[in-house]
Amino acid sequence: MRNRRDNNTPPHAQASSAPAAGQQRSDLATIKTLLPYLWAYKIRVLLAISLLVGAKLALVGVPLVLKKLVDSMTVTASHPAAMVVLPVSLIIAYGALRLSTTIFTELREFIFAKVTQRAVRTIALKVFRHLHSLSLRFHLNRQTGGVTRDIERGTRAVSSLVSYALFSIVPTLLEITLVLIYLSTHYDKWFSVITFVALSTYIVFTISVTEWRTHFRRTMNELDSKASTKAIDSLLNYETVKYFGNEEYEAQRYDQGLKNYETAAVKSQSSLSLLNTGQSSIIATAVTLILWRATLGVMDGSMTIGDLVLVNSFMLQLYVPLNFLGVLYREIKQSLADMEKLFSLLDQHQEIADPAGAKPLAITHQQGGEIVFSHVDFSYETKRQILFDVDFTIPAGTTTAVVGHSGSGKSTLSRLLFRFYDIQGGTIRIDGQDLRHVTQSSVRAAIGIVPQDTVLFNDTIEYNIGYGKPGATKEEIIAVAKAAYIHDFIESLPDGYQSMVGERGLKLSGGEKQRVAIARTLLKNPAILIFDEATSALDSRSEQMIQAQLKEIARSRTSLVIAHRLSTIVDAHQILVMDKGRIIERGTHQELLNLQGAYAQMWDRQQSGQTENSDGNNDANSDVDSATLMAAGV
Repeated sequence: MRNRRDNNTPPHAQASSAPAAGQQRSDLATIKTLLPYLWAYKIRVLLAISLLVGAKLALVGVPLVLKKLVDSMTVTASHPAAMVVLPVSLIIAYGALRLSTTIFTELREFIFAKVTQRAVRTIALKVFRHLHSLSLRFHLNRQTGGVTRDIERGTRAVSSLVSYALFSIVPTLLEITLVLIYLSTHYDKWFSVITFVALSTYIVFTISVTEWRTHFRRTMNELDSKASTKAIDSLLNYETVKYFGNEEYEAQRYDQGLKNYETAAVKSQSSLSLLNTGQSSIIATAVTLILWRATLGVMDGSMTIGDLVLVNSFMLQLYVPLNFLGVLYREIKQSLADMEKLFSLLDQHQEIADPAGAKPLAITHQQGGEIVFSHVDFSYETKRQILFDVDFTIPAGTTTAVVGHSGSGKSTLSRLLFRFYDIQGGTIRIDGQDLRHVTQSSVRAAIGIVPQDTVLFNDTIEYNIGYGKPGATKEEIIAVAKAAYIHDFIESLPDGYQSMVGERGLKLSGGEKQRVAIARTLLKNPAILIFDEATSALDSRSEQMIQAQLKEIARSRTSLVIAHRLSTIVDAHQILVMDKGRIIERGTHQELLNLQGAYAQMWDRQQSGQTENSDGNNDANSDVDSATLMAAGV
């Protein structure tokens, strides 16, 4: 039957990551990438192919039995026994062949189902793992909606490609071959010539027009991606849209993307109509010529009525797969295009990789590792250097604070310590081990961070705290929640620890999210702690309580504190003052005050209240507000 619609996705999403933009894999390369995943179950594949051949042989045999049945009806009266026995046996054979075709097909699907689904699962998991192995640079540049759409459509395309190519195209070609062989060996050459010419014309026409239509599909994908990106960015920034009253502006931007998609979709559908019309014309002409030749054969006595029925049955059987061949080819091309996006993600270069033979980081000090930044130079982009000859040591078990104006490079230190990026000059060592020579997983396992901007999973509070140590007991989670002074607030919620925090934790206030982050990090129990403005969103009372707790926790660990409020780091063993990527002052709080330099000026300004950080002032009633939201199910 004819598929009158192009199997296009709605105008929602798809975009490859920015680094992969413009790269195109050949169809052959895509297929070569897919084959190993299928061949992992070679016995099932070979058995499925055998069943496929059996099904087609049975299907081709059906018209042959039908011919015999029709011819048997012309048996003369001198053979009365044959009038009953022969037709009955042929009818039984006809039914058996029909049934065996279905049985072979269903067995093939049953046997091959595990191969297809396991391939989809393996590829999706591999891509997911690979995305997590890519550098922070990739994830800062990516478009989340597009990447997830690439994975979704690509994995679906794997199943589609296998189904279309192996179980539709190959059987169709096999059936056509068998029919051509039979026609050429049993009938006038014109039957096979007409069939072959029609088939060749059909294939050439279909491929030519489909290739012409391919750029419409690619254009639709790109416009689909842009529309999706705008929609997802707008929804993720819901509050910002509301703050500025730009709902209509966002709707217009999204509608422009949909309008462009609509234009491309109309062109695609118009070209599809042209393709369908051409295919139908070729098939109709071939069927007419075949039946005309068969009718002439019956009239001149060279063919029987059974031969006419046989030829007609062959053409009817070929009509569906021949007509469907164009649809299949388009679907395969579409699947290959979608898989191209998926496998392009696997082609993304893993910027930060463990060297061969890398060993786990070994923390030798009982009070946390010694951290050494030795003449470190770093830049996110070659034209803009961020750090210049940064050199300092954090002895094991001590606390070092870093202060400075925004953009001075403070937070970059924590990113480099986690090895989200590789430095361009110098070395970073923990307990004498260069971070580039040990495994990344062991480095990150040894470090815990409480970031300034805490992002939570859209799950329960218990899940988000327990994320610091998967498998932690409820007692352990409650203990760290108490240490972070958030247990009482959680207990006041209707669902307690099972309360959902919402997308990115938006049901919680900034201070509550930070306390969840603190509890999560405490549960991880790392040897090295990083506090990046860890209490910036807390009110003064909560900050004082948690600061006292953090100081107690940091006594047995190495700590790096990135701070803006200088009052929170006066007890640090060492304070580094950064400006434009360089350390301009270092010492204890009192030593830096005595220098009467940049730190002393910052201290005087904050003490006089000129630049007092008021981030936590709006959080005084945060517990009540968030509890109200939780109770309302917002």
